[in-house]
Amino acid sequence: MKARPRAVLAMSPATLAENLFGPHRERLSSLVDLHPVVLSELDSAGARSALADAEMLLAGWGCPRIDAVELDRMPQLRAVVFAGGSAGALVDPLEAERRGIALTNTGEGNAQGVAEYTFATIVLAGKRARHAERIYQERRAFIDREALLGDTGNFGRTVGLIGASRIGRRVAGLLAHTDMRVLVYDPYVGPEDAAALGAELVDLDHLLTASDIVSVHAPAVAETERMIDDRAFGLLRDGAVLINTARGSLVDHDALRAHARSGRIEAILDVTDPEPLDPDDELWHLPNVTITPHIAGATGNELHRLGRDAVDEVARYVAGRTFVGLERIPGAV
Repeated sequence: MKARPRAVLAMSPATLAENLFGPHRERLSSLVDLHPVVLSELDSAGARSALADAEMLLAGWGCPRIDAVELDRMPQLRAVVFAGGSAGALVDPLEAERRGIALTNTGEGNAQGVAEYTFATIVLAGKRARHAERIYQERRAFIDREALLGDTGNFGRTVGLIGASRIGRRVAGLLAHTDMRVLVYDPYVGPEDAAALGAELVDLDHLLTASDIVSVHAPAVAETERMIDDRAFGLLRDGAVLINTARGSLVDHDALRAHARSGRIEAILDVTDPEPLDPDDELWHLPNVTITPHIAGATGNELHRLGRDAVDEVARYVAGRTFVGLERIPGAV
């Protein structure tokens, strides 16, 4: 009988492993020879001993970058299963390919939670739920909705998605079941692909000027840093809502403060730059700005989904099958 592959958990805090794999621990243990959690310190004697003959690394948040020196200490390593968006954030994909190490992730599972959160936020933003809540809280009496909440509702609203990422695509799929019009901007997407998502492909300026609600789903790269700048905010129509569940670096926060301070636009931020904001930042106090603590991604029981997906990948590896979330080198066939 073939021995089970030796696998090591590398993540922090210690509770993360249980939150991810708790309901799946028995199945995971039946697939691999599972060793104790290795936290963020991979250079300790205990970590070196555990990793020396590890065939698989089950990694999560808190696992540090693994460079060539660290990989030299893991000569048996053949797979990294990352419970998150990209194992490439931990291991250089080119170095992994050179050493015959397969990288996979559970990004699709995390994308589902972000898309659901974003969709719900879009719907509530269109209904102007926070505005209605404030009015009701102030008056604590009958509210004439026709008089005070006339500019609410989602029938015919235009939603602009910046980025047709795997999250952006899921959001478009959810919006397809509504009566909202969907625009998408992504320089790497063609009109036919956008149409298949139930969206219309437009340039960024058109999206900003035509949308009631703008949701950001672009990757955080040099080209997108502060792409929502003062000029972009200026293109937004009065009363528009900006939702950011991607990365804080995509939004110029100085420009955001100026435009939000005027009350002309609203912002719903699940990510900021920096994160968290300074305690004295005025964005905390503006009534037209909502800030949440990066909860769009997997939280609570949603971590079990990532754990399930990671264990599914482990099972594929043990069975000699290809990873579903296999990360490939850009440009590779």
